[in-house]
Amino acid sequence: MNMLADIQDTIVALATAPGVGAIGVVRLSGPQAVTIADAVFKGKDLRKQPSHSLHFGHIILGEEMIDEVVVSLYRNPKSYTGEDTVEISGHGSPFILGKIIEACVAHGARLAQPGEFTQRAFLHGKLDLTQAEAVADLIAANSRAAQQTALNQLRGGFSGDLKLLREELINFAALVELELDFSDEDVEFADRTQLKNLVQRTYKKVSQLIDSFQLGNVIKNGISVAIIGKPNAGKSTLLNALLNEERAIVSDIAGTTRDTIEETLNINGVLFRLIDTAGIREHSTDQIENMGIERSKQNAQRANLILHLIDMTDEAPDQFPWLKAFSEKTIEVYTKFDKWQQQKEAAGIAVEADFSQHPIAAKTGFGIDELKAVIFEKAIGDAVSTENTIVTNARHHVALQKIAESLEAVEAGMQQGLSGDLLTIDIRRALHYLGEITGQVEVDRDILGTIFGKFCIGK
Repeated sequence: MNMLADIQDTIVALATAPGVGAIGVVRLSGPQAVTIADAVFKGKDLRKQPSHSLHFGHIILGEEMIDEVVVSLYRNPKSYTGEDTVEISGHGSPFILGKIIEACVAHGARLAQPGEFTQRAFLHGKLDLTQAEAVADLIAANSRAAQQTALNQLRGGFSGDLKLLREELINFAALVELELDFSDEDVEFADRTQLKNLVQRTYKKVSQLIDSFQLGNVIKNGISVAIIGKPNAGKSTLLNALLNEERAIVSDIAGTTRDTIEETLNINGVLFRLIDTAGIREHSTDQIENMGIERSKQNAQRANLILHLIDMTDEAPDQFPWLKAFSEKTIEVYTKFDKWQQQKEAAGIAVEADFSQHPIAAKTGFGIDELKAVIFEKAIGDAVSTENTIVTNARHHVALQKIAESLEAVEAGMQQGLSGDLLTIDIRRALHYLGEITGQVEVDRDILGTIFGKFCIGK
């Protein structure tokens, strides 16, 4: 994708999802957007209409009437892209919408490339680069936590944090560089104690942002939860109970689940990817079952959380010594509590549920809500907040790590008593990566192409 060429072109694309719908929207943006729209529109003269106005009329191609439409007019700079923008809302037939686009192209518009509307918003200063990337994250959000995180970034939460860090470093960099003009007089304009405190404060904030990436990544992509246990421990029954539907086959025959089954579950606005694995028993003679068991172990190792199911009615509980290495991400869940309770009561022993031990009876739904709360608390706790900046973008994460390295070098340089010109090199390096995140410094065209190339056409 040629990022900076043809910025003077007027582009056109379908802005709504492809396929049949009640309505569809065709978007035009560029210096000739209003002129081109007026050429295909039969109604008021759009060239004489004010910004932020709606107009009913018809789209025509030659002598042919294509559709009845409503045209929305946005004049620069008060538009999403910062350019003249026109949105044509017509009936949601793919054929009709295609004809509207064809009419616009016939009068001089060019088909937009993926993300080109948002790219123009960035180039015209309507969004910085982190906000532009948040647009794509918001479109792809499949949970409330992902939506809130992207929305916070789109509103400038992350940009605001970086802006404050950058301004402080710029001020001190300027003072340090000023010293170079008076190097013969041995003058220090930048108080080294204050600079050290600033570097430590900045490093602490950057470290917090770096640490938030692990959480941000799972919020964005979902938290994987592997359900493991012996055959007939109740894994498939639990999966069905959590989903509230019959997704997995439930059978008393050991080894029914031969492969992994993956489903998604939304708990308190966070997406969890549940993986129902094959039952693990150490001495199966079935080759296919053994392959499933090995895959279960691999899924457990890769998962963010492990639900280790233990059958309370089993007289020989499972022993999985390899699980000890993953104890921090493992929740032990005791299944078939209802049957176990009946057995005890039949023997004259009265028992009550201790939810701190996570007992469940998946067939009846007993303990399922309590287990969901435990899963959420183990994975997220109170870390998700619309007030906190959570890094979800791998590009940002890499840049933040480079900023942290630069700040460590500055602090080490001060401890060694390095001169201001040497300190400035690392301060400027930190500033460069701060600016690269938001696009305040020139960003490589290939990076821009990768960022905007992930967008859908029309956005």
